[in-house]
Amino acid sequence: MNRRESLKVLGITTISTAVLLDACKPGEDKKVAETPEGGTPEAGREEWEIERDKKLKAEKFFTAHEMASIALLADIIIPKDDKSGSATDAKVPEFIEFIVKDMPEHQTPMRGGLRWLDLQCLNRYEKSFKDTSYEQKIEMIDQIAYPKKAKPGMEQGVAFFNLMRNLTASGFFTSEIGVKDIGYVGNVPNKWEGVPADVLKQYGMEGV
Repeated sequence: MNRRESLKVLGITTISTAVLLDACKPGEDKKVAETPEGGTPEAGREEWEIERDKKLKAEKFFTAHEMASIALLADIIIPKDDKSGSATDAKVPEFIEFIVKDMPEHQTPMRGGLRWLDLQCLNRYEKSFKDTSYEQKIEMIDQIAYPKKAKPGMEQGVAFFNLMRNLTASGFFTSEIGVKDIGYVGNVPNKWEGVPADVLKQYGMEGV
């Protein structure tokens, strides 16, 4: 699965708005984050948001083994190509680590899915997923990457890979690399060069 093919089957995860809804509850004072000494303010963010993110980033959820598997899966879903970097280049594994702490409902499906994948590979290849060859990894993933083609008994793997693919896409396409990959430039000022000559001619105003 190359990047272009994977985009056809993506269902990009929408990050939960729970934090935003909580921030908008009436009757609560909101303290806007001040500029750190010698630093720059984080525009549009409140102090409690910044502190919460720092706390989440300092915590660890996945083991080193799990993070290695996530990195391999992410780069299979979105590999490096001649246009841009891979999912790991865009720090997608770190994004997923943060998201499962921010949205705990993803913790059990992700950890359970990684264990399911390791067990399948141990049964097939006598190795955990991260220790299999590239060809074996692709062979295994092909069993769960296409829900309509998946065989009975592979439902847990399909659900896990759907989640992994969604999180990978969300992490990649909200990164600097991903934004450049899709060619999004945001709001840019236009350079006004006057009314086009053909329009002026149409209205007999070319000499004005």
